[in-house]
Amino acid sequence: MKQKKDDQSADRQSKSTTANHKLTPISRRRLLQRTAQLGVGGVAASSLLTASRIANAQNETRTQGEGPQTGAVRFRVRIENVSSETTLQPSEGQPQPVPLSPGGYAVFMGSNPLFTPGEQDRDQGVEGIAEDGDPAQLGESLPNQDGVTTSGVFDTPVDGNEPSPIGPGQAYQFTIQAMPGERFTFATMFVPSNDLFFSPDKSGIALFDGTGHPIQGNVTTQILLWDAGTEQNQAPGVGPDQVERQSSPNTGPEETQPVQLVSATNDGYQYPAVSQVINVTVVPQTAMNQDGQMANGQGNETGMGNQSGMETETPGGGGSN
Repeated sequence: MKQKKDDQSADRQSKSTTANHKLTPISRRRLLQRTAQLGVGGVAASSLLTASRIANAQNETRTQGEGPQTGAVRFRVRIENVSSETTLQPSEGQPQPVPLSPGGYAVFMGSNPLFTPGEQDRDQGVEGIAEDGDPAQLGESLPNQDGVTTSGVFDTPVDGNEPSPIGPGQAYQFTIQAMPGERFTFATMFVPSNDLFFSPDKSGIALFDGTGHPIQGNVTTQILLWDAGTEQNQAPGVGPDQVERQSSPNTGPEETQPVQLVSATNDGYQYPAVSQVINVTVVPQTAMNQDGQMANGQGNETGMGNQSGMETETPGGGGSN
């Protein structure tokens, strides 16, 4: 059991209370109850009893001095849950959908700010998403990492009013800003698991093609299912220490394995194909002119739900991975 992580959990909470002024308080119990309701039979979640603060969806942060730049393009990112009520077929128990959790994202150049395949988790927030579906720590750490130019969290579904996981047919949607040469990455939890998450590979998703033109369309083929290596896997959808059923935060048999594709763990369990669970599209919306204004209008932002699109400047953009 991971009782020794209690202090780390407390530290994570303490940091959340002093973070960006746009952070919104939400009960972790409430968030996970909603997660459980998206699973089999509305199983009651009894874990994550303490309060947590999760950044508003589309709470974008740019490094100091990096306002809108000439040549910068805004992209609309949509992360949709395409699982069905029978996508996950546990060896024991009933078929069920695969909820997706709130997550964190970054636009970057250089090395991946979330993780390095083959190395252990950096304790900067990926574990919080992979085990508990909580993006708070990752949202706080990303602005301080080298190469990150834009970052934030997504937590409120399109047309939703409060932070929540998403089930079949629901989606998160937000905008990012990027310059040619920059790449995009994100992480969201494969909820009926101990520590699995969806994310692109270590290179992220190139937002511009070889000629400098922005990409457009479906990028789901670049999304992979990863194991964070922080908690031993149990049968997906039925494991007693998975977030929908665990008795308290950070409960479960701890492990210290590297971040790797779940297919490389040889854990003996069956998982649905990525495309059966998640669909990700990236669509360019606007470009900036020399005055830092939108060069081609405000773009099509229909269906954005309550995503605010607010941005904040943070002191300093340096830090280490």
